[in-house]
Amino acid sequence: MSATNEPREELRKRIDAIESGYEFLLAYAAQGRATDKGGGTASRVREHLEAMQQALEGLGNVVRGVAASDPHDAATIGAPFFEALDRDAAAARSAIRLVLSRPDISSQLVDNLNASIHLRALLTDLFVVDEALKQSGS
Repeated sequence: MSATNEPREELRKRIDAIESGYEFLLAYAAQGRATDKGGGTASRVREHLEAMQQALEGLGNVVRGVAASDPHDAATIGAPFFEALDRDAAAARSAIRLVLSRPDISSQLVDNLNASIHLRALLTDLFVVDEALKQSGS
């Protein structure tokens, strides 16, 4: 992999972790569980939340790294949007950390997290970034 592809690959991995985590959370919320303790799917909710939390750490810098190689000046044009993405990522990460701090993670708690405007805004930010930067040359 060339150096110019590294930021794009890193962004792809992070987006995948966030999107697949969100999809898992949607399914978990529908299960009506009181706790994440036990086996099977319930025990995997923390794993997905932790992966999402890690993917959110420094996400804005990764996006900026991809935008920096854009031949159409996405780094400058998108700067205010990337600041909004930073705020959305920080709020979503904080909400995820709060959920992870609970001794029991219920389906209701996850459903409320899924409905959070912060998490939804972050997902939408990532859809925009992913599409807008696909042709950035990186």
